[in-house]
Amino acid sequence: MSIPVDKPEPKSPYESTCEGAPSSRDGRAVRNVLDRVGDKWSLLIIVTLQGGRLRFSELQRHIPGISQRMLTLTLRGLERDGLLTRTVHAEVPPRVEYDLTSIGRTLIEPSRALADWAIAHYATIEQARVEYDTDA
Repeated sequence: MSIPVDKPEPKSPYESTCEGAPSSRDGRAVRNVLDRVGDKWSLLIIVTLQGGRLRFSELQRHIPGISQRMLTLTLRGLERDGLLTRTVHAEVPPRVEYDLTSIGRTLIEPSRALADWAIAHYATIEQARVEYDTDA
């Protein structure tokens, strides 16, 4: 005979999505989307495209430090996920432009909020890292 164990109250609305219950599909959705937008470059690309469509070279100029390969890979992933569109114009040389889709535009506000939070707290985080590394 097994003794029932009381489960603690969830700490967030997402906690139950990680337990393998039928709602775990939601947990997978959260993790999959965060894998895309939580990488090093996606949010920067999304925020850069908030002003409208840009060519590949313009995007690369606006995002310091991103290599041509990483920009290409990240743009492909964002296009695959339906967050941006890629338009090829039949010109010589070919002109390729990228623009956010309507669902991609819904990420602008949370992206900017996260970026603002990171900027506001970066010094504190850096100090915590130094203290942690000194104690280790």
